[in-house]
Amino acid sequence: MGKSDNWTISDAENLYGVKRWSGGYFEIGANGNMHVTPDANNAEMRIDFKEVINEIKAEGIQFPVVLRFHDILRSQVALLNETFIKTIEEADYQGLYRGVYPVKVNQMREVVEEIVDAGQKYNYGLEAGSKAELLTVMAYNINPEALTILNGYKDEEFVRLSLLARKLGRKVIVVIEKFSELLMLVKIAKELDIEPIIGLRSKMTVKGRGKWEGSGGDRAKFGLTITEIINAARYLETEGMGHCFKLLHFHIGSQLTDIRAVKEAISEGAMIYSELHHLGFPLEYVDVGGGLGVDYDGSKSTNDSSMNYSIQEYVADVVFGMKEVCDLEKVPHPTLISESGRAITAHHSCVVAEIVGEIRADSSKMETTAVEGEHILVSNMRYVSLSVEKQDNLQEIFNDATDYKEQAMSAFKLRVIGLEELAKIETLYWQIMEQLQLRLRSAEFIPEDMQELEFDLSSQYLCNFSVFQSAADTWAIDQVLPILPLTRMNERPNVNCSLVDITCDSDGKIDQFVLEKGISDVLPMHNLKAGEDYHLGMFLTGAYQDVMGDMHNLFGRLNEVHIYSHDDDPLDFYIEEVVTGSSVDDVLSIMQYHPNSMAKEVKKSIDAKIAQGEMRPREGVKWTDFYEDCLKGYTYLKTNK
Repeated sequence: MGKSDNWTISDAENLYGVKRWSGGYFEIGANGNMHVTPDANNAEMRIDFKEVINEIKAEGIQFPVVLRFHDILRSQVALLNETFIKTIEEADYQGLYRGVYPVKVNQMREVVEEIVDAGQKYNYGLEAGSKAELLTVMAYNINPEALTILNGYKDEEFVRLSLLARKLGRKVIVVIEKFSELLMLVKIAKELDIEPIIGLRSKMTVKGRGKWEGSGGDRAKFGLTITEIINAARYLETEGMGHCFKLLHFHIGSQLTDIRAVKEAISEGAMIYSELHHLGFPLEYVDVGGGLGVDYDGSKSTNDSSMNYSIQEYVADVVFGMKEVCDLEKVPHPTLISESGRAITAHHSCVVAEIVGEIRADSSKMETTAVEGEHILVSNMRYVSLSVEKQDNLQEIFNDATDYKEQAMSAFKLRVIGLEELAKIETLYWQIMEQLQLRLRSAEFIPEDMQELEFDLSSQYLCNFSVFQSAADTWAIDQVLPILPLTRMNERPNVNCSLVDITCDSDGKIDQFVLEKGISDVLPMHNLKAGEDYHLGMFLTGAYQDVMGDMHNLFGRLNEVHIYSHDDDPLDFYIEEVVTGSSVDDVLSIMQYHPNSMAKEVKKSIDAKIAQGEMRPREGVKWTDFYEDCLKGYTYLKTNK
């Protein structure tokens, strides 16, 4: 089916729902290609993914690649901060907003640098939850007005590093996760004569909604009970450090799906803050933690991969909710802190991979013309095949065909029929299923047994990437990510498929897709054309997916292409940097192999064959060079044409 098939860009938008999940950054262009509008302040700027792909190929960069649109990062930082500033002004809220980016969401240097630079004018800070992250934050968060929030469990070295940062004039707040950390912090602070800024994390009775609701409640991994908070505050008083207690922290989970959980958490947190004020602890900050969600499936619902609120609604509930309680309790409005990482980074990054093949259950066919003396099972299956168009009872056809196929397999195992007869029966069976599928598409009711036919007959498109490296959450926690073709969307997609990766693992697949009617187990794509590249994009991968991948089958990190928008460029963009992905010897070295020694061993084997006269010297040199080149090469398939 082609462009003249009454298929429009509007149809493509309805099918893939780009506007529902894109946050305004992505759209289907009039030419049928995906476009990106990376700069929120310049809606006229459009970057065509096809042009980006062409430039990547011209530069000799191998797919798959991660595309980073740095302007989207900057736009999201600005959106969050400007929304808080505007809402604080509208609410006549007397405190400030001092957000921090949690480095764990995406620790890539280029990402952190861009966020720090974009957040400079907002005094937007960073959060660290480990020693390595703290070392990073100390080097990059040098704005003296920006906060550094330290979460996670801490040892003595972690605490000493935090106090060094205080000595350097940084606004570092050590959040106490368990009581024993406070004892250690006080001891070391007195030893070094450095005054810390201390926060206490509360275990909330409120639980979030979604996969991470266990972050709240009595069984939460982190935080202090109300009793422990009071005891900790009084302990600081007795140690002459009560004035160091400046912050109350709480967190009820990542990817909060239901705004009601946010409202409840703010109400409870504001009451704890107010009561601590009444007890004589004049806190300055309330950190509401992370949880601001991303609408991965575009449903604007409480699904695990969605959220039933906007950034504006989230910010309003935080600001107005805190103000209402504080005014009732007659306590000062605190400076508000949030640790929104997913919402900042998710949109800026996507994976572009090439489809390199198609797998179908019925791809190979056998000649099924009747021959003298054929087995009755072959004849019976042919009879069913010829009766599909005449028979109204589709259930009976399905049952008969399925029964004959099962009988045929049993007969083959008992050597009643041969391999060729089994192949004929299999070919006829799939022909029957295809005919049933076509008839069922116009049926008002589909029997339960046949509801899986659409999936069973769908293609599997072989995609040059690793699910475990580039989309770990789709495998680990059934995270849904928007996936769609990057070109030809002015053509009707006529192939229903799931995606399989190039790993040797049956779990290396994706069969949950965001479509107009919700989550589907097949993705409509276009037929593959000989000699023509066909790329798909996997979107909203900037949070966690960029940094959580493993090296299943020794497939390493992807090549990265960093894109900046530029009005004066004819294509509205330029490639600012290419970060080379893992080579084979990189991943082998990580796994404790020694590529140089391996190359020497293979060369030794080749030299032995040359000495034995089984290989010519010239051929041996070529094979040696080939092996060494493979060690230096990309871990993914070479598909660039």
